[in-house]
Amino acid sequence: MVNLYFAPDAQLLHSDRLVLDVLTKDYNRYQAKHGSEAEKTKLRHDSASPEDANELQEKSIAKLKSVNNPKSKDFDPTVFVTWDLPDTNVPPFLKKWILDPYIRWARLIVRFETDVVMLTHLFLYLFTTIPSALYLFYDFHWWHGPLHFVMQVYFMGTYTLMMHQHIHQRGILAKRYAFIDHLFPYITDPLMGHTWNSYFFHHVKHHHIEGNGPNDLSSTVRYQRDDVWHFLHYVGRFYFLIWFDLPRYFLSTRKPGLALKACTCEIMNYVFLYIMFKYVNSRATTFALLMPLFTMRLGLMIGNWGQHAFVDEVSPDSDFRSSITLIDVPSNRYCYNDGYHTSHHLNPLRHWRDHPVSFLIQKQQYSDEHALVFYNIDYLMITFNLITKNYMHLAKCLVPMGEAQMKLSMEERAEMLRSKTRRFSEEEIAEKWGKQYARLKK
Repeated sequence: MVNLYFAPDAQLLHSDRLVLDVLTKDYNRYQAKHGSEAEKTKLRHDSASPEDANELQEKSIAKLKSVNNPKSKDFDPTVFVTWDLPDTNVPPFLKKWILDPYIRWARLIVRFETDVVMLTHLFLYLFTTIPSALYLFYDFHWWHGPLHFVMQVYFMGTYTLMMHQHIHQRGILAKRYAFIDHLFPYITDPLMGHTWNSYFFHHVKHHHIEGNGPNDLSSTVRYQRDDVWHFLHYVGRFYFLIWFDLPRYFLSTRKPGLALKACTCEIMNYVFLYIMFKYVNSRATTFALLMPLFTMRLGLMIGNWGQHAFVDEVSPDSDFRSSITLIDVPSNRYCYNDGYHTSHHLNPLRHWRDHPVSFLIQKQQYSDEHALVFYNIDYLMITFNLITKNYMHLAKCLVPMGEAQMKLSMEERAEMLRSKTRRFSEEEIAEKWGKQYARLKK
């Protein structure tokens, strides 16, 4: 193999393509020096010198910084998730009188000028999700219920990662619109499958504190990550016990205020769902509220399993070695660069548009730490390939970084990935994280 196994997806974000080009140059340069004679011959004239490769990386970093900088002439806000603004084929009349004025106005409304897309999506939900749900409760039809649910499933990923930005940055709109930022999740969260404030309490106040360690309620380290029964146990516990586990965790860490808030929000949401089902409209509640809830919780756990399935056996508490990076279409184009999960754990307050440039700036450290980078695969398919033990496909999706990974054959890559999905024993947990985290028998 003299190249990445798959051709890059045509829908990759420009930022992803820049990152992948840099990594491909690195890999091809290694193969030209250390590969077989056939590989060396094929790549000798095409591969960049170290100076050329470094120049490409520096140009890519400069480009990514400029498109993120509102003061730069190259500034490029995100307006839509489906296509990039420079590629938008809008008739000149509509661009001049509708699109450009909207962008100028929206940049004043959102918290970060890059995030026009988030206002776009608030309007999208305001004019689709909310009226559709209201009409379901007003006049339910069996054809409408499934169509509404399918629409919501399509929206869920983008909405959830918009709220991911919301909970980390304490809002997505300019601070003078704080009342809207505070209010709208209480309306849209239940329609998208979230219970009130639970995402904030679990993700910000719990998951990022524990970092997939043994005390993390969504930790994968006690599970064999390629075992379907372990996966079902993982999902089942979250489904049925999170209302109890999360407050219990806050009590155990001496945070009674958070325990009360988390429990109250979760129970109040269940009471709300019960009232809507029992006394308002059971059919509309099923399609507009219950089915999104069941789907979202499954999606969250599938995603988290994929994000933290590969945990290094030597340094499992390293953010570089307990999470992964995806250069793909769904996670990054439609879900606000969610594929850069290692970057997010390294700095949870990092803005989503800054992940690709931060990755390139820290590329050598990623390489030195043996971090895992994949392309052409999202978290759902990582989880699916794990529980079907299809390590060869995962190996083909790996973007090798550093000599330790680049020198591996495809079969060796597959075995390397397999070794990082093994469950940790309680003795290993005591050794790696400390005895206070292990459930050792006395």
